[in-house]
Amino acid sequence: MASENQSVVTMFILQNFVDDPWLQDALFCFFFTLLTVAIVGNGLIITIIHRSPSLHTPMYFFLYNLALMDVICTVTVLPKVLQSLVTENTISYGKCLTQMFIFTWVLGSELLLFSAMAYDRYLAICRPLHYGTLMNGRACVALAAFVWFTGALNSLVLTCLVLPLSFCGSNLITHYFCEIPSVLMLSCSPTFINDIMTVIADMFLTGLNFLLTMTSYGFIIASILRIRSAEGKKRAFSTCSAHLIVVTLYYSTVLYTYVRPALGTAGLLDKVIAVLYTTVTPSLNPLIYTLRNKEFKTSFKKLLFPHS
Repeated sequence: MASENQSVVTMFILQNFVDDPWLQDALFCFFFTLLTVAIVGNGLIITIIHRSPSLHTPMYFFLYNLALMDVICTVTVLPKVLQSLVTENTISYGKCLTQMFIFTWVLGSELLLFSAMAYDRYLAICRPLHYGTLMNGRACVALAAFVWFTGALNSLVLTCLVLPLSFCGSNLITHYFCEIPSVLMLSCSPTFINDIMTVIADMFLTGLNFLLTMTSYGFIIASILRIRSAEGKKRAFSTCSAHLIVVTLYYSTVLYTYVRPALGTAGLLDKVIAVLYTTVTPSLNPLIYTLRNKEFKTSFKKLLFPHS
């Protein structure tokens, strides 16, 4: 829908992945499966941690927050994707901004949370004697509050910067949901400030946090290598390997997405990359973090069979 200024923009069109009806049906099944796995898997993590006193530790407290963020991220993006595949692929201006704000909030918070989780593992492995003092209940709550608040503040600033923009010409968003880089491409107004703030936010939330996370793991790996027993090394690596896999996948895809607009668009590749951090990662997190976790599996069995 063409429009000359922002006040008359009432609707955007979300671009479909494909036009072939058979492929759309296949994608619907794929995304519906991911939605189900993400909600059930992360919901299970939240329930088990909440109801298991043995899991009321800093590591599981942060995992609880991660699962909550993954649920919010999934229900913010995927229901509209499913709707677009079977009925209409339009979204109102207000709903687009709402989706943009919530998704950007959760995305930024999750990037910060990964640093908090890496710091927790660093203290647990490299400074075990001081771990209980440095990572007490108050410190955990303070870190979580900082993560959620900073993510919300970043999202509020970036979303508010979109409000003064005017849109004209095509209202086709070349993406499957409302994300800041794809929406900015439709603006008739100068987006220099938006672009600069988006890159700054990306460098801080992605680049700096990735550096902090990798630094923490550098110390962790060095400490693990000094452990003499093979069993000790295996146990230490098992608690960190899952987090490292998720972090690497998440940071690399997010950094690509928010730097890519400055280099031009890659069309389908951009969508595939976005799928990794908006749907695949939230669905895989429950498996990655719990599949090899003996404490979690024990608590899960106790929840299912309380009298066994």
